[in-house]
Amino acid sequence: MKKILFAAVIALTTAFSVNAQQYKVITSVESIVPNGLGRSRIINALEDKDYKEFTSVQTEDDNTRNKSKRNEIRVKNFEETKLLNFYNVGGIRFQNIAANDAMITSMINDMIANGWELAFVVSGVESEGGKGDGQGIFITRYIFKK
Repeated sequence: MKKILFAAVIALTTAFSVNAQQYKVITSVESIVPNGLGRSRIINALEDKDYKEFTSVQTEDDNTRNKSKRNEIRVKNFEETKLLNFYNVGGIRFQNIAANDAMITSMINDMIANGWELAFVVSGVESEGGKGDGQGIFITRYIFKK
């Protein structure tokens, strides 16, 4: 009896560990454009793409390239959640940052409630490049797995 129970536990453990993990990336883009002129959003793609369909191998001897059409790569089905910009006419707006934190926390909690686990967070900044640039974003990618 103990052997049968042990075998059943091993079989169940193996069945659960064989399942491949699934990942999902959600991106927040927060504007750091002065005077509140930028746009800030949480972006969630609602369709999948296979990167292999848009990948080509380049060699020294190969002058021809597999040019994928950009329209085929674009994701047309996505959620867009509004966020507030970091700046307004008066400068940096801390209320806006707190509001964005609340929105992002809500999104993370919803993902976790739906069985996802926050695995990684990666962020970067493209800030103003000097006089007259006036451009900039703060981008964060939230990588979930289940």
